[in-house]
Amino acid sequence: MSENEKILAQLQAVAGKFEELSIRVTLPEVISDTDTFRRLMQEHSDLSELASFASEYIKLTNDLKEAEEMAESGDAEMALLAKEEIGTLTEQLKAKTEEAKIRLLPKDPDDRRNAIVEVRAGAGGDEAGLFGAELLRMYQHYAASRGWKTEMIQGGDTEIGGIKEAVMLVQGKNVFERLRFESGVHRVQRVPVTESNGKLQTSTATVAVLPEAEDVEIKIDPNDLKIDTYRASGAGGQHVNRTDSAVRITHLPTGLVVTSQDQRSQIQNRERAMQVLKSRLYEMEKEKTESEYSGQRRAQVGSGDRSERIRTYNFPQGRVTDHRIGLTLYKINDIINGDLDEIIDKLILARQAKLMEEQA
Repeated sequence: MSENEKILAQLQAVAGKFEELSIRVTLPEVISDTDTFRRLMQEHSDLSELASFASEYIKLTNDLKEAEEMAESGDAEMALLAKEEIGTLTEQLKAKTEEAKIRLLPKDPDDRRNAIVEVRAGAGGDEAGLFGAELLRMYQHYAASRGWKTEMIQGGDTEIGGIKEAVMLVQGKNVFERLRFESGVHRVQRVPVTESNGKLQTSTATVAVLPEAEDVEIKIDPNDLKIDTYRASGAGGQHVNRTDSAVRITHLPTGLVVTSQDQRSQIQNRERAMQVLKSRLYEMEKEKTESEYSGQRRAQVGSGDRSERIRTYNFPQGRVTDHRIGLTLYKINDIINGDLDEIIDKLILARQAKLMEEQA
C-alpha cells in the first residue's frame, strides 16, 4: 500500500467515525445519559475539523481518479482537458498529503483543555517580581487577542507592583495546546528601574502551565483536606479586607497547598482553589503515569520542566530568544505586549516534526 493509500484509508476512517458520532449524539438513549452525551459531543467536536479536512482529501482523490479515467477515454479532446486537470489535482493532492501527515499525528487529549497559569518570581529580588508581573500581563494580552477569558485566582502584588506568585485561569478553545510551551524558567536581561547605577541585571521568573482537570477525573476525599480561611490582602476592594473571604486548602496526602483570594466571596475562592488543586493533582498523576511508561515527559519541544530555562528577554538588544528551537526575534516590545503567535506557532511545528520523526 502506497503512502497516499495509507493516508486515504486513515482519513476515510476518520470520516466514518465522525458520521457515526453524528448519528449517535441524536439517539434518545444517548441524550438521556448526561455523561455519555457530553463525552460523545466533545469527541464529535474534537473530530469535526479533521473530518472536514478528510472530506476535502477524499473528494480531491476521487476527482483525480475521475480525471485519470477520462484521460484514458477514446475522446481526444476530453483526454487533453483531463491531462491538464491531472497536473493541477496532483499538485493539490501532494500538498494535502503533507498537511495530512501533520493532522494525523496523535493528539494530546489535554490540548483542548483550559489552562491554569502560575507565574512565580525567581532570582533577582524586586526585579524578578516586576518581570513576573510583566509575564502575567503578557499572557493576559495574548489571551485577549485570541478571544480567551482570563480570571485571577491568586494575585499578591508587591509594594512596587511586582508579584511573588500569581495564579490565573485561562478559558477558551485549545488553550493548553498553545500555552503548554510556556512552562519553564523565563530570563530577563535589562537595567532595572530599581537599579540606581544603571547596571545590567539578569533576573528570572518561573511559569507553570497546567491543563485544567475535570471533575470526573479527579476525586478528592474531603477528609484529605485542611481548609483555612483568612482575611484577604491586596487587590479586591474594601470587601475582602473586612471579611475572612480568602481560602487556603492543604491536601494532606501530598502536602500541596493552594490559596485563592481574588474572588468576592469565600465560596467563590473555595471553588477556585479546588479547581487549581485538582489540576495540580491531575498533572502529578499524569507525570507519574508517563514516567512509568517511558521515563520521559510527553513528546514536545524541550521537557517543559519548570527548572529548564526556555526563553531570554534581552531589553538592551530588543531581542527575545527561545532556547529550545534557537529562535531569536527582534521585537521584544510586541512580544511582551502579548504577540506570542509567531513563537508558539514555531514551537508547535517543531513538536510536530519531532512526532513525525518518532513515527517514521
